[in-house]
Amino acid sequence: MNKPMTMIAAAASVAVACLNFSSTANAGAVLDHVLATKTLTVATSVGWPPTSFINDKGELDGFDVEVAKGVAKYLGVDAKLVTPEWNIVTSGKWEGRWDLTMGQMVPTQARAEKFDFPGIYFYYNLVAVVHKDSKATKPSDLDGKVTGVISGTDNELYANHTLEMLGVPPVQYQFTPGKVKSYEGTPSPSDDLRLGDGVRLDGLIGDETSAKDSIKAGYPFKIIGTLAAAPGAIAIRHGDKEFSDKIGAALKSMRDDGTLSKLSIKWYGTDYTTAK
Repeated sequence: MNKPMTMIAAAASVAVACLNFSSTANAGAVLDHVLATKTLTVATSVGWPPTSFINDKGELDGFDVEVAKGVAKYLGVDAKLVTPEWNIVTSGKWEGRWDLTMGQMVPTQARAEKFDFPGIYFYYNLVAVVHKDSKATKPSDLDGKVTGVISGTDNELYANHTLEMLGVPPVQYQFTPGKVKSYEGTPSPSDDLRLGDGVRLDGLIGDETSAKDSIKAGYPFKIIGTLAAAPGAIAIRHGDKEFSDKIGAALKSMRDDGTLSKLSIKWYGTDYTTAK
């Protein structure tokens, strides 16, 4: 385990503990509803294999999906999966439509104003990606260039130099885009970048696992540098400490019995559930 990720692991644990400052005004309301209906409604995504995607049977599948089902099993309920746009999830305007999100959300100061983070379950790197025909060889080569990101993600925060991860040393920004192009659905940044170098984008910011999977799938990309290391957490709305504690306990159980590690190896080929 290297020093930066060791610091992230320790800081993430502290951050998660500190973020469970829910109001007790509605304590137990969400948990009571989940147990009464025997259903845990989980917001996740589609089109992000192997994290969360539609498989050949037309069903949601992937690492996040299986973790969500594991959490539901711990609570003794069924998991109901829904797929709202990520920017709606991060807005915090859930209006009771789902109970938690399995989106590997990075705990930030801004997000802590809306969410509690019961536990970290994934660690990943943000990377700079360009078309294979690009002359760029390092992130700083994207200075002043058009860079694609998914709206509402830590990738967008990095591009706009506003990524403030809780408990982690300040991010060192390696380039400043000339224009940040945000995407809320399809086409995605990958769809536009694959059209060619500079056609619509000069590069994109994404997570390393997705970038490598895209390259493996034949996308004409290359990774030109790691930008930041980030923890991914389950997120819930403020207001139910009992629910937060139960979700945290579920994750701890899955970590202690090796389930999280096995699922990561199954879907990614390596263990991304611990900081390295």
